[in-house]
Amino acid sequence: MIAPVVRSDTLITLVGGAPVDSQDLEWALSRAPCLVAADGGAASTIAAGRLPQAVMGDMDSVPDSLLNSLPCDRLHHVAEQDSTDFEKCLQRIEAPGILGLGFLGARVDHTLAALACLVRRRTRCLLVGPHDVAFVAPDELTLDLPVGTRLSLFPFGATTGRSTGLRWPIDGLELAPWGRIGTSNEVTGPVTLTAPGLCVLLPREMRDLVLSRLFPAP
Repeated sequence: MIAPVVRSDTLITLVGGAPVDSQDLEWALSRAPCLVAADGGAASTIAAGRLPQAVMGDMDSVPDSLLNSLPCDRLHHVAEQDSTDFEKCLQRIEAPGILGLGFLGARVDHTLAALACLVRRRTRCLLVGPHDVAFVAPDELTLDLPVGTRLSLFPFGATTGRSTGLRWPIDGLELAPWGRIGTSNEVTGPVTLTAPGLCVLLPREMRDLVLSRLFPAP
């Protein structure tokens, strides 16, 4: 069992190596104040004037000059190459949930790897990118979204589910990456989803609404 490197009673902002706007970082930290960087994500946080509580990964994407400027006790080198830096962080964070920046919208292989990791680990995490937000559907989910909102469901394996409030319901359908998928659906009313394991993608404008549903205030 892997011991946690970071423990927090609040949500954690986790920053990856894709470009991150400083305003997005400030938005995330106002909601998830504990800051952690995955390898090269440290460059974005430092450029924005924010020192991460921890930097985790194999450290192959952090410039030496930046590594040398960071406190040694905040650097956590994980040498194994069987997982991505994103997964290395997820394995070593203990928190109510994670708000992830810098994992969507750049290299497609990195985006796919991050989404696949979320689905495999069923981690409570909301990824925010330049165009979309993405998360793994919990067993039951309700969302009061504006009519006409794009809502995509993507399966990473064979699965089924139920829905209300979508133009094209998923009831009775077998979804699979090699068969029928659920992208570019449309909201027609209050949405309920029973679709465990499906990746949900919504416009980034919905980030606060989704955040409030995934991580309701106590």
